[in-house]
Amino acid sequence: MFLRRMLFVKLLVLVGVLGASCNSEAELSGLNELTVGVVSYDQGELSVERYEPLQQYLAEETKSIVQLEPAYNEIQALEQIERKKWDIVFAPPGLASIAIDQNLYIPLFSLEEIDSNRRSLIVVRGDSPAQELVDLSNQVVALGEPGSAAGYYLPVYDLYGLVLQEARFAPTPRTALQWLSDGTVDASALSMGDFEQYRRDFPATEFRILHTSRWIPPGLVLLGPNVERNLQQEIERALQEAPPEITADAGYVPSAEIPNYNHFTELVQKVFPLREQVQQIPAVLLYEEELRSAQ
Repeated sequence: MFLRRMLFVKLLVLVGVLGASCNSEAELSGLNELTVGVVSYDQGELSVERYEPLQQYLAEETKSIVQLEPAYNEIQALEQIERKKWDIVFAPPGLASIAIDQNLYIPLFSLEEIDSNRRSLIVVRGDSPAQELVDLSNQVVALGEPGSAAGYYLPVYDLYGLVLQEARFAPTPRTALQWLSDGTVDASALSMGDFEQYRRDFPATEFRILHTSRWIPPGLVLLGPNVERNLQQEIERALQEAPPEITADAGYVPSAEIPNYNHFTELVQKVFPLREQVQQIPAVLLYEEELRSAQ
C-alpha cells in the first residue's frame, strides 16, 4: 500500500514537471492541474527546490498535477496574475496587494507572523548633510527591485514630489549598502531587517537612518479565482494541515493572522503609476498630469 502510494505521488510530480505536455496529460488522466507561482524579487535568491516538498504533498493531498513556476521580476509575476495563470501564489506584499485588489485572488495564509518592525528605511552615511527627505532632491538614491515593498513601494511613496538625480536599482539589499558605503549613491532604501543584517559587513562606514516608513504587512499565500470551489477547500485544508517541515520550507505560517491590507493597497495604488518616472534620469516623482500642469 505504501509503495503504491509513493509511486502515485512520484507520477503526479513527474507529470507536473513536463510543462509542455501537462495540459494533455491532465486531460487524459482526469486529474486536476495546479500551478504554484513563487516569486523571487522580494525574497532574495530563490531556490525552487525548497517548494518541492510542498509540490509533492499537494499532489498527493488534492490528487492533482502540481507545477512550480518561478517569477524573477514584477512584470513577469503581474502577467501571470492578470492572466489568472497561477492557482496558488506565494506573493510578497506588493504583488499580493495587486492580486487581491485587481485580480480577485483570495488570501489564505500569511508568510510571516505580524511584526511591527517590518518597515523600510532610507539610510545615508554618517557624514551626509541630509537631515530630512527633501534634502535628497537632486541626489542619487538606491532602490530595491521594482515590486519590492521595502526597497521600492515604500521609499517611492515617501520620496513622492522630489526630483532625484537618479534612482538606481540595487539587485540585493547588500548591494544597496555597498553603493552607499563607497559613495556610488547618496542614500539607500532597504528593510529594517536587511539593514541590521548587512550593516556589519561595512564596519568602516558609519550609517545613519534618515527615514523610517510606515508598517509593511507580511506577504501572503493566495488562491486564484478560477480554482473550482471544492478544490479550493481541499487546497486550503491541505495547506492548513501540512507538516511543519513543509510549511517551514515553503515559508508560510498557517497559524498566523492574515493582516489588513487596506492601507498598504492604497499606497501601492499611488506608487504604481510612477513606474515609468522612476526609471528615467532624472527621476521626477510626480504623476504625469502634475508634470504637464507644471510645464
